[in-house]
Amino acid sequence: MPDEIFLSVIIPAYNEEKRLPKTLEEIDKYLSRQSYDYEIIVVNDGSKDETAKVVRNLEIRIKNLKLIDNRENHGKGFVVRQGLLAAKGDYRLFTDADNSTSIDQVEKMWPWFEQGYDVVIGSRDVKGAILDPPQPWLRQIILGEGFKLLRKIIVGLWRVQDTQCGFKALSARTANDILLRCKINRWAFDPEILVITKKLGYKIKEIPVYWKNDPESKVKLKGMIRMGIDLLKIRWNLITQKYAKKI
Repeated sequence: MPDEIFLSVIIPAYNEEKRLPKTLEEIDKYLSRQSYDYEIIVVNDGSKDETAKVVRNLEIRIKNLKLIDNRENHGKGFVVRQGLLAAKGDYRLFTDADNSTSIDQVEKMWPWFEQGYDVVIGSRDVKGAILDPPQPWLRQIILGEGFKLLRKIIVGLWRVQDTQCGFKALSARTANDILLRCKINRWAFDPEILVITKKLGYKIKEIPVYWKNDPESKVKLKGMIRMGIDLLKIRWNLITQKYAKKI
C-alpha cells in the first residue's frame, strides 16, 4: 500500500455477504483505472452472516481492500465514523454496500473540492439527479418529503435537500475535525454530520447523482420513529453545545 493515498472508500456492512462481492469488484475495477492511489475499507457492523469472511477472501484479489471487523453491532453511524477516521486518504467517501450510487459518480465531486468545498454530498433531490426507477409516489411524498420537512424544522439544514443519500465525501481535515464531535450512532448520523459541518463553518456542496432505486427496499415505521427521536437528540445537542468539543 502506498504511503500517500488520495481516496479512501468506506463501506459500512451489516449482513451483506451476497451484495458485497459485486460491489467491491466494481469499485476496484473503476479505481484501478485512475491515476491516484486508493484504499477500500469495509467496516463490518457485527454481521450475523459471512460478511467478514467474504471480505477476507476478496483481499487476495483486491490488494487495496481492508476489513475492520466489529464483533458487535454498533449502528451505521458508528461504523461509518470508524471507517472514515481509520482511513488515510486525502479525501474520504462513504457509500452503501448495495452500490445504489456507482463509484464513477465521484468524478462529479472533484471540481467542487477544487473550488474549496469541504464536504460534497450526493443528492437524489436536486436538479440533474436521476432515479432509476423512480420511487413510488407514496414513499416519495410521505416518507421522502415528509422526513425532509421534519428534519428542516428540527435541526435546520434548510438549503440541503437530501441528507440521506449514502454517497458523501469529506476532506481529511474536515473529517478529522467533525467526526470526533458526533454522538449519533444509528439512524440520523447523516444529518448530524452535516449539522456539525455547517456549525463549524465548513462548506457543503450538494450535487446530483445517478441513483439505482431498489423497489424491494422498505422503510419501516419503527425506523422513522427512531429517526425522529435522533433528530430531537441532535437539536438538544445543539442547544446544549455538546458539539463544541471533540470526544
